[in-house]
Amino acid sequence: MNDSAETLWRYYRETEFLLTQSLSSQLSFAIITAYNPRGQLLTPCQNGLLDRLLQYEIDRLGFPYRAMIGASQDRKHMEKSWAVATDKESAIKLGCLFNQNAIYYVEADKLQLVPCLLMKEEAFLGAFSRRVCRVLELPELT
Repeated sequence: MNDSAETLWRYYRETEFLLTQSLSSQLSFAIITAYNPRGQLLTPCQNGLLDRLLQYEIDRLGFPYRAMIGASQDRKHMEKSWAVATDKESAIKLGCLFNQNAIYYVEADKLQLVPCLLMKEEAFLGAFSRRVCRVLELPELT
């Protein structure tokens, strides 16, 4: 893996999640974004279009979902994401369809970083609940 891919993987491992409502610790779900495919920063307009396409695809597949934000610890980088009630294999397919380097998967409050396009091993990141910040409303991403 090259330096930039290694740096991205490190950032992915540090991500926190902004939610307006708590999720049950008994749920299994994926966290998927369509923002910044292959780690390439896009404009807000481009990311918004990709996000709407991802939401359409999740709807088409019939998976229950909820909006959330994946964010760096300093909140300087944020990406609209979706908590999607699906199995890990289907989640990886969605991540690949939207050219994502990785997705997250949560089982019984255990957070996993799962590669899609990057050639890495899955990483267990501890309790999902420790990475959650409840907010009254999700920030507008521009």
